[in-house]
Parts: sequence; structure tokens; C-alpha cells
Amino acid sequence: MDGQKTLIIKNATFITSAARAEQFIAPNKPMIAVCGKSNVGKSSFINMLANRKKLAKTSSEPGRTRLVNYFDFGEFILADLPGYGFARVSKGEKEKWAKTLDAFFREKAEISHVFMLVDARHDPTADDVQMMQFLHYHTLPFTVVLTKADKLSKMKLKEHIRAIAADLYLGVENLLATSSETGYGKADVLAKIRSVIDMANEEAYVDEDELDGESIEV
Repeated sequence: MDGQKTLIIKNATFITSAARAEQFIAPNKPMIAVCGKSNVGKSSFINMLANRKKLAKTSSEPGRTRLVNYFDFGEFILADLPGYGFARVSKGEKEKWAKTLDAFFREKAEISHVFMLVDARHDPTADDVQMMQFLHYHTLPFTVVLTKADKLSKMKLKEHIRAIAADLYLGVENLLATSSETGYGKADVLAKIRSVIDMANEEAYVDEDELDGESIEV
């Protein structure tokens, strides 16, 4: 991370919501998606990054987010995806959400990175494992973000990080522990976002140079 400018988020704003694939936006800057099971703390995580309490609406009733919600974070777009794995939802509703997620990730050229949120207090669920396998299958770059780290002691948190990493077949360096309550881990997430933005911008410059260098034969 040496030499990188610190990412400062000054004024994150809501852009739009999408219920269907044809409503998805084509971003003009790097886009980072946030996914996770219902009630994992996605809205609180987004609000922590934005330095705003109510940018993403939190709900006491899990499973309320049924849309892809887009936010402009200045140097990048953040896409908040519907939560998965909520038991008290009809099978039809679950299938609808699954189709929305599948359609979103199908446009992987538009996605610079994915933050997959997992509750630091618990073992990953079968839905979490399936989500990670899906990301692997589609070769989407991702980082596992552990939420609610403040609910554990430092020793317990270290134990849980190692256990969750082992369950997901990842190295501990691929997990970032956070707390939206205390701001713990926020700097690490911002540093990761900065590296993602820089890499995406470098790739865009390379693509532009290649296009400029092409000649058209007539």
C-alpha cells in the first residue's frame, strides 16, 4: 500500500435502485459490490464507509433489501446487493433474489471488486459458502469482510478469523475484520478500496492506449 493516496470519502450519495437487469447501471468509474446474508450488517457497513448514519437504510426486519441499490462514493460506485439466506421468505421470493444476483454478476466486466460480508461471531453458513463458490466460479475478485467484530474480545476475534478463514479455504490475510459501531477496520477497508480503484484505473488507461494504437486498414 506504500505510495498510495489515502482514500477520503467526502459526500456519498444515493443514485438509484434496480429491480431488474435492464435497470442496472453501466458505471463510468470502478464499481464495488457489497453482498452478504440478510442481517449481516451491510447497511451499517456502507454507512460506516460513507461517514453517514442513514445513507443506506437499516431495518430491524432482515430480508427487506430486495433491490440493487447504487451509491456514488466519489471515486467509485458502490452497489448494495439483496441479502441472501433469510429463512422467513417464500421460495418464490428467494428465487427472484437469486436471479437478480445472477444477472448482476453476469456483467462481471462492470465489477471491479466484491466485498462479501460475513458475521465475525458465527461460522459461515451454507449460503455464504455457496456465494463464495459462485464468486470463484465467475473469477470475480473479492474480499471477505467480517462484521460486528466489536461483539468479540480481541482473543476471540483472532480465533474466529482463523476458523472462518479455514472454513472458507482462505488465508487470514484475505479477511478484514470490521465494526460499524466503533469504526474498527475501516482504514483497512479504505486501503483495499484504494488499491482496487488504482488497479481499475490503470487497466482502463491500458485499454485506452491499446485502442489509440490500433490502425484501421481500408
